[in-house]
Amino acid sequence: MSASAPPIPHAIAPPPHLDLPPFRERRRHQSRVLVMSLIALVVFVGTVYWLAPFIGQTTMFAVGLLALVPLGICLLGLRWIDRWDPEPAPAVLFAVLWGAGASVAGTMLFGEPFTRLVMPLTVFADPDIFGAVVQAPILEEAFKGIGVLLVFYVARWHFDGPVDGIVYGGLVGAGFAFTENILYFGSAWVSAPYEVVAMFVMRGLFSPFAHVMFTSCLGFFLGLAAVKGRRSAALWFALPGYALAVLGHFLWNGGLALFFEDFLTFYVTLQVPLFALGIAGVLWLRRAERNRILGYLLEYSEAGWLTDEEAQLFGTTAGRRQAVAWAKPRGAVQELKKFTRTAVRLAEVRHRICMGHDVLRQQGREERLLLELTSERAQLLRT
Repeated sequence: MSASAPPIPHAIAPPPHLDLPPFRERRRHQSRVLVMSLIALVVFVGTVYWLAPFIGQTTMFAVGLLALVPLGICLLGLRWIDRWDPEPAPAVLFAVLWGAGASVAGTMLFGEPFTRLVMPLTVFADPDIFGAVVQAPILEEAFKGIGVLLVFYVARWHFDGPVDGIVYGGLVGAGFAFTENILYFGSAWVSAPYEVVAMFVMRGLFSPFAHVMFTSCLGFFLGLAAVKGRRSAALWFALPGYALAVLGHFLWNGGLALFFEDFLTFYVTLQVPLFALGIAGVLWLRRAERNRILGYLLEYSEAGWLTDEEAQLFGTTAGRRQAVAWAKPRGAVQELKKFTRTAVRLAEVRHRICMGHDVLRQQGREERLLLELTSERAQLLRT
C-alpha cells in the first residue's frame, strides 16, 4: 500500500433523500456488455445451426440435455467462487455464449488450415494425435482467450482482479466445453449409442472442469493486470496466461497419447493433482481478497462512512450470513445485495488508489461510490 495515497474524505451529513443521476461511465459499460451478449447469442445460434447437420437435430437435442449436466456443475462451482462479489448477468452470459459459440466456430474454421500448415513442421504423423496435443491447445485457448480479453476491455468496471479473471475465464471455458461435449456425445451416439454413457462419465463427471481450468489461467493473469492498473499492457499479461493454458491443455490431451498407458493411471497421476492444485489456488485467492476488502472497509469505518459492524458484515463470511438473516424477514435482501456490492466496489477502488493507479479518476469513482453507499444505506434502513 502506498504511503502517499490520498486520505479517505471524512463522512459528511448527507441530505435525507439523496437522488443520484445514473453513473454514465458504468451505464455505458453495461450497455456495451449487453450488446456484446446479444451478438454472442446470435453467433452461438448460428454455430448450433452449422453443427446440427453433422450429428442430426434430434441427436443434438438429446445429447445437448446430457451436456447441460457438466455445464451446470461448472456454473455452480464458478458461482461459488464468485459469490463474494458476483459478476453482472450480461457479462456472465456473454462469457458463456462466447465460449459455446464463437470460440468453437473459430477453432473449427481454422483447424484444417492450421493442421495443413503446421503439422509438417512437427514430429507428429498422425493427424488425430497432432490435433489433440498441438492444434486443440493452441487454437482453442486462443479463441477462448479472445473472449476473456473482450470482457476485460469492454466490461472493465467489473473486472477487478485475479478472482474475477478466473471466473470469466472459467465461464468461457465452461461454454466451450458445453458445445464440445455435444459434439463428442453426438459422435458417440451416431457410431455406438452405448458409448455415450462412458463418454458422459469420463468427460461430464470425471473431468467437467478441464476447460474451465485452462482458460482460467489466462483470466488470472489479466486479473493481475487489472490490479496493477496496467490495462494498456493487458496483452503482455495475457501471454504467460495463454502459455500456461496451452501447456495444461497439452498435458491433459496428450497424457494418454504420449505419457500414460491407461486412463486410471493418467487420471490419478495428472488430472486429480492439477484439479486439487487449482482448487487450492482459488481458495487462497478468495481468502486474500476477503482480507483485503475487510481492511479497506475498516479504513472507511474509521473515516465515518461505515460503522465497524457494517465493515464486518461486508468483509467477513459470518458477517454476511448475519446480514442476510437480518434482511430476509424484512424483505430487504435485494437492497442488502446492492449495498454490499457498492461496499465491495468501494474497497476495490480504494485499493487502486493506494497502489497509485490512475489516482485522479479512481478518486472520482470513490466519491461517487461513497454517495451511492449513503443513499443505499438509507434505502435499506427504510425497508
